[in-house]
Amino acid sequence: MTRPRAHHALRLAALLLTLAAAVGQAVPAQAAGYRYWSFWDRTGDTWTYATQGPSTARPSDGDVQGFRFSVSEDSSDSARPRGAAVFSVICARTPAKDGEKRVALVIDFGTAADAPSGETPPARRTACARVASDATTAQALASVAKPLRYDTGALLCAIAGYPRTGCGEQVSAGKKPATNTEAPKGDGGGPSVGLWAGAGAVALLGAAAVWQARRRRHG
Repeated sequence: MTRPRAHHALRLAALLLTLAAAVGQAVPAQAAGYRYWSFWDRTGDTWTYATQGPSTARPSDGDVQGFRFSVSEDSSDSARPRGAAVFSVICARTPAKDGEKRVALVIDFGTAADAPSGETPPARRTACARVASDATTAQALASVAKPLRYDTGALLCAIAGYPRTGCGEQVSAGKKPATNTEAPKGDGGGPSVGLWAGAGAVALLGAAAVWQARRRRHG
């Protein structure tokens, strides 16, 4: 192999190694999230993502339930309602009544980062709904936080008129979803395995090119 060709091969190998380094520093694209109201049940000091929708759930007297507006990928990383949530405090001024039940509701309108463009989230609030003993959570919510807005598929879109528009819309990958305090499962915060594998393959290719160039030059 002539010296010009060997020099060209070495330059190509250096370029490939530089590309590998650049790939190794790249940050993987974020998965897209969705902006919506999540629904929660409270047990003791713990919020649990509700297994039923508010239109079918029928809480008992003394229950605490919550709603949180945020951006998240799914229920596993959805943000929980914030602040204290104690039935005896929220319903302290709402006496029991025969034939009715009291449900403590926490309504967390979320953060400015999760708000739709041009809107400002109202302050978090709590309310004690006293409703018929067979009422659903949706009916309890409607009694204390009108107006509610639903889409054609019965998805809860707005509480107390917030947000004014939109309903479960997808948010671009460039916006970081709001999450709970724990990191989403499977996310170590660094480049993905596939990304490192690709960088390794490019580096190996570059090393092979260098070795071949030297072998031909001295052969």
